[in-house]
Amino acid sequence: MKKEDLKNLRKKIDEIDSQIIELLKQRIEIAKKIGEIKEKRGKVSFDLEREKEVLKRILTLNKGVFPEDTLKVIYSEIIKTCRTIQQKIKVAYLGPEATFSHIAALNHFGTSAELLPVETILDIFEEVSSERVNFGVVPIENSIEGVVATTLDAIYEYGLKVCGEIYESISHHLMNQTGKLEDIKKVLSHPQAIAQCRKWLRKKLPSVPVETVPSTAFAAKWAAVDEKVGAIASLMAAKLYHLQIVAKNIEDIKGNCTRFWIIGKQEMKPTGNDKTSLLFSVADRPGALFAVLKCFAEKGINLTKIESRPSKNEPWKYIFFLDCEGHIKDENIKACIEEIQNYCLQVVWLGSYPKGQQ
Repeated sequence: MKKEDLKNLRKKIDEIDSQIIELLKQRIEIAKKIGEIKEKRGKVSFDLEREKEVLKRILTLNKGVFPEDTLKVIYSEIIKTCRTIQQKIKVAYLGPEATFSHIAALNHFGTSAELLPVETILDIFEEVSSERVNFGVVPIENSIEGVVATTLDAIYEYGLKVCGEIYESISHHLMNQTGKLEDIKKVLSHPQAIAQCRKWLRKKLPSVPVETVPSTAFAAKWAAVDEKVGAIASLMAAKLYHLQIVAKNIEDIKGNCTRFWIIGKQEMKPTGNDKTSLLFSVADRPGALFAVLKCFAEKGINLTKIESRPSKNEPWKYIFFLDCEGHIKDENIKACIEEIQNYCLQVVWLGSYPKGQQ
């Protein structure tokens, strides 16, 4: 290729970039006007249904020419930025920075949202309940270790709504200041992370004490100031706290994934691909739970999860948490909830929300 040809092609790219910037400026100005209208109507700028429609349309227009995964990332960030221009969204997560909760919040809400780290899961519920933030991101279950009991109990106690879900792949890495295994005299991490790496720790560091701390990022933060400490945390944590990786992917079972709930006070509109979460307790008589589950089966509703928790009010009584496919406004879901009232002491709708991408 001649030098002149290369120069002309680069000039064309510069011209296209100028057009893209001008169009982005126009897009954000329109987003501001939409935000003003929403503000007058008292609406929060968080519409997952609209965002999914935009992404679907963009991918259709693309016709596979531009790499789809990259296009999704680019447009997701554009959408999230325009959303926060309409109204600055504040989101609480289990901190400090670089926890898996932080990563999930960042991936879902984008870099333009104001992300607030807090110390405990209950603190997230407090922030949302007091309306100091719009939403919270809380872990609800892990594919290996199961449910997060604190979250299940809190969603009932605080009366907030589940507005969405995020699935985040989890990979655990051992890190310290030097990158050398022999320098580690103590391992720190969140209890779930330690539980997910038990076999590796027993095999590689059998005589090294392992202690729990509030979060994986807290462990990394500690390792940054103590050369004898090894932390099990994320790659983001290693980068943020300037640590060296001793061993990558030390989780005992690959394909580890954590499901997070987005909690808030607003109700989400149906998207056609939704999930509903319920809480209920059954009357103390034979066949009561069977009768409840039969209602779902007869109406063709697929259950994706059912979990029991001891009631804090009565010894040996249990509350059931249930996830099913569909939205509270779907006729079969609505009819089912009405019917199960006959067999339940209480039924609480926790939220209907778009299914997360697994």
